[in-house]
Order: sequence, then C-alpha cells, then structure tokens
Amino acid sequence: MAIVAGVDFGTLSVRVSLVDSEHGLIGSAIAEYPLHRKREDPDYATQSHDDHMRALASATRQAVQEAGIPGDRVEAIALDTTGSSVIPVAADLTPLDDYYLWCDHRAKQEAAEITDLAHREKLEAIQWCGGVYSSEWGFAKLLHWLRHNPGKRKEFASAFEHCDMVAATLCGITSPAQAKRSICAMGHKWMWNAALGGLPPESFLVKVDPLLAGVRAKLDGDYATSDKVAGTLAPQWAEKLGLRAGIPIPGGGFDAHWDAIGAGAREGDVVNVVGTSTCIIAYAKQAELIPGVCGVVKGSVHPQYTGVEAGLSATGDIFSAIARRANTTVVELSQGLERYRAGQTGLLRMTWDNGDRTVLVNPNLGGITFGWNLQHTAQDELFAAIEGTAFHTRVILDRMSEYGAPTLRVINGGGIPQNNAVLNQVYANVLGRPVLVPSSKVTGIGSAIFAFLAAGTFKTIDEAQDRICSPYKTYEPEKSAQRVYADLYEHYRRIYFAFGEPGKSEFGQVLPALIQGAKR
Repeated sequence: MAIVAGVDFGTLSVRVSLVDSEHGLIGSAIAEYPLHRKREDPDYATQSHDDHMRALASATRQAVQEAGIPGDRVEAIALDTTGSSVIPVAADLTPLDDYYLWCDHRAKQEAAEITDLAHREKLEAIQWCGGVYSSEWGFAKLLHWLRHNPGKRKEFASAFEHCDMVAATLCGITSPAQAKRSICAMGHKWMWNAALGGLPPESFLVKVDPLLAGVRAKLDGDYATSDKVAGTLAPQWAEKLGLRAGIPIPGGGFDAHWDAIGAGAREGDVVNVVGTSTCIIAYAKQAELIPGVCGVVKGSVHPQYTGVEAGLSATGDIFSAIARRANTTVVELSQGLERYRAGQTGLLRMTWDNGDRTVLVNPNLGGITFGWNLQHTAQDELFAAIEGTAFHTRVILDRMSEYGAPTLRVINGGGIPQNNAVLNQVYANVLGRPVLVPSSKVTGIGSAIFAFLAAGTFKTIDEAQDRICSPYKTYEPEKSAQRVYADLYEHYRRIYFAFGEPGKSEFGQVLPALIQGAKR
C-alpha cells in the first residue's frame, strides 16, 4: 500500500488529492487564487506564481488533515497545470512577471507573424501543431512580453511553462538549465519535436523578431516525458506543504492530458475534458498530421504513445457568461433543461466567444446565435450553447477521423460532465455514439497515477488505471434526437466554415471586423 499526492492547477484554484493505492481517494482540498483580468482588454489574463505556491501549500496541508494521516506517509507528489501558461524568469528562477495564463490572447499579432513566417520558410514543425500557431502558445506569449517589457529584457534568462516552473520550485532548483522541461508542454505549445531537432532553429526565431535572438539556447535543458523524475521535494517546501523532504516529483504535464489518463483513457479513446474550456485528448501508437489540430506529439499524453490534442477555447466560460448576463447562476439556469428536446429552441449557437482553438485556430472570432425571436430566454440560449459545443466537438472528431484517428469511445471528463446529465445526453445525441462519464471526479487522479509511477508502486500506467480509475456511467444516443441533430449539424458546419475562415467566403471578415471596430 502507498499514498501519493496528485496536484491539479486549474484556472481559478488548485486541488490536491491524496490517493491510496488500495483504497483510492482518501482526502482532497482546494485553495483558490485570483485571476487578473482587465475590462478594457478582454484578452488579458494573468496570475501570480507566489499566489499559486501559497495556494498549493494551503491545499496540501488541508488534504493531509482531511485524510487523517501524517504528512510523512505521502511517498510522491506529481502536478499538472493549465497550458500554455508562460512565465519569464531571471537567472535564479525568480519570476520577472506574472504568468500569461492559457486564456490570455494578447499575443494574436505575434502568433500571426510566427504562422506567416513558418509557412514562408516551410518550417515543418508548424504542420505538427495544426498549421497555425496560436496566441495561446509559448513563443507568441514570450515575444509579446519581450516587446512590451523593454526594461526587464536584461534580466530575462528563460521562460517556463507553469508545470515545469512549479516542479522546479518544489525541487529547490534555482538555475533554468537544471530544470526538467515537459515534452507534453513544449511539444504542444512551443513546436518542440525530437525528430526535427527540438525547438525551431535560431535562424527562424530571429527572422520572426530579433528580440528572440538567444531564446532557443535559454530554453535548452532536459526535455522529458512525465514518467521521468524531475527531482525530489526540497526541505523548505516539504515544511510548507507538511510532507516529507526527498520524495520524488515527476516532470509535470498539462491538466487535460493527465485528466485523460485519470479518466481511464486507452488507445482509440477520445476524452473531452470539459471545464472552463474543453480539451479533446487522444493517443495512438502512430498518428498522422491532422490539419487544424493543436498538436501531435510523441510522448505527450502517455509516454509510450503519440498524443493528440484539440479543443474548444471556451465551454463552461460561455455557460457562466450567459448566466451572468441574466443575473443568475448556471445551476439555477440549468433547472428544467432536461425537459428540452433536440432543436426545440430554434437557436443555433456558434461557441466562438473566446475564439476558435480547433480546427480553424482563429482567435479573431466571436459568438453568434442564429434564430432569435422576442420570446427567447437565457435558458434557451444556455441549451443552444450546450448543443453548440457538442456540434463543435463533432467538427473536431470528424477532422480527426478524416486523417486516420477514428474514435472508438468518447469519455466526457472534466468538472462539468459529472454535474450535468443534460450536456452528456446532448453530446451522445450529437456525436451519435455512447458517451462514458467517470462515476467520480478524475481531477488529480492522473497526477496521482504519475506519482505512483515515480514512487515505484505501479510499473505501468495501465496497471495504475486498472486499480485507481473509477467505473463509468453510459449515456446512449436517442434515435429521434440523433436525426434532428444530424440535420442541424449540416447547417452548423456550413456556418462554421463560412464565418470562421476569412478570405474564403463573403462572411469570413465579419467577426474580425467587429472585433477591430470595438478596439477603435
């Protein structure tokens, strides 16, 4: 028997789960931290490293107390985070600024410049991240920071993804060169590819902007999969967390990727990690390039497979915004949704409120709702938004299937599906296949599985999943609803590509023009 700690850093809070190899979850706790937004700049989203670490210490101590065990019984700790959440650091690993959080989209121009040059230079790496570099990703955010912080450039020594920064901090590492870097994070967000020589070449980066001169070397280090140990818990952090110094800490990963492992995903499964946004995760022995998909990276989800990541830039955030505008909550607004039938509202909702992550990879979009009349309510819009996120998910799964990655099973993970039966049934009806939902929370379970591997408790991920992962509740498609959604989906697809691809139709410039007009 062994006990480990699985840590999950989300957008607004960190959850620490203590998991027993024989009895499963024995204690957990959550600690919140602020998200910094600016009303005048909706693309702005940052968080403080110090806030994260204080919350981690608080949640860990609370989880140990709830489990009723002494902290020195915890044999390993592993962590996942949001991404791409990027922080610039000085030579001693001191943060030079707050994290550019995953949902910070200020780097749209930088992302466009990287994409444009990558295609002109025929940079092969761009094809492995869907053909379009995103404003949500590492190089774009780092370049934006360098351009807007000239006074801090001399101190800049490196930049880190959140998962790597936290792991290095817990290990007491004070040199960027000594910190492990996650293949999961760097492969999906920084165009790192072992087969292509690692990061994009210096000559390419300097052509993007001379400010990137030397950055490639500053990002150098030991790139590793999550079954490799990043270090051991430093004494000062052991004291703060209430754990034993010297326990192993594996390299970190992204929350959605590890949630897929925690949900019991196997090869051929697709996991929709549905939360504030949706990450769609799969892995396979072999995977082809898939246009518009965020990343295809060897070793990213499961160390022995090639990980595939796609997703929606906003899901729960859209539901919350609809409720907020109606001066209510999602819980209250959801009461009675189970009585809605497929297509009942007469609304078709394009869920681009935070841009499009996959398959268009276009941040210059906004939400559209077709079919309004004077009698529609906020609850109608909420149901249409649930349908819209399901339609968008089907667009993505169709694209994956088209390029040789068919879906054998759909698993709905993340925080929302376990509390929203309506969403799961709509997804089953729209996707036309059973949707499996883990019977208990999977947040932190993937982290625990990697902690068990670091502790030597289990030899393989499959063995750990068999022992730790929960059973599923299954939502079967309803034939009558399937037929309705099959018709609506064809309309959704036409609108999706007509409004979402500038230059390819007469409607493609509408949403970008509205966004630019709002900034004047």
